[in-house]
Formats: sequence, C-alpha cells, structure tokens
Amino acid sequence: MIERVGRDATIICVVMIALAALWRRDLAAPLGVAAGGLLIALAFWAIQGTVDALIRARSGGETPPKKAGFQLVKFFTRYVMLAFAAYVMMMRLRVDPVAMLMGVSSLGAAAAVEAVRGLRWRRSP
Repeated sequence: MIERVGRDATIICVVMIALAALWRRDLAAPLGVAAGGLLIALAFWAIQGTVDALIRARSGGETPPKKAGFQLVKFFTRYVMLAFAAYVMMMRLRVDPVAMLMGVSSLGAAAAVEAVRGLRWRRSP
C-alpha cells in the first residue's frame, strides 16, 4: 500500500506540473510544483525509513532499542535538512510558494485516492 501511495503521489505531482505549465505559461509555476514534490518525496522517504526501523525494533527484529533512538535522531535531522531546503527554495531561489504548496499537497491527494480505493474495495461483494 505504501508503494501505491508513493506512486500515486508521483503521478499526481507530474499531472500538477503539467497543469501549472499550461496555466501560467512560464517556468516559475511548474518549477515550484516540482520543488514541492521533491520536498514531500524527501519527507515521505524520511517517515518511511523511520517507521520501518521502529517497527523492526518493536517486533524484536535485528534493531536494538539503542538503535531505535538513533533512528529518531536521524528522523529529526532529516526534517531540519528539509526545512533548510524549503528555506533555500523560497528565499534564495525565489520559487513560487503557492506552486510549492501544490507540489507538497500531492502526498495528501495520493492518500485520499488510497482511502477512496479502500472504501470501494470494502463495498464490493
């Protein structure tokens, strides 16, 4: 399911990049959507890696509890780097923040698509 959400988020982001290119007719909007998509892809990767490591630690896998604490430090360090990347994109590269928000929202849209799939799957006999 996680792979489907990631794939759907990528597809939705690409569609939004194309729509932004058609709507604004310049390069700023599609680049902003792509930048937001990159940020949410990095965040998705950070969350997925941390959750996988914590599940392995709780289920008695090969990850000891000390390493689980290190995974949390890695998680928050990734988010600091993500915040820095967003700052650089908006303040230094002058990426359109609204377009960037559109790219970031691709993961939420993909989660909504997956929720609708789940509801449809339960109702079918």
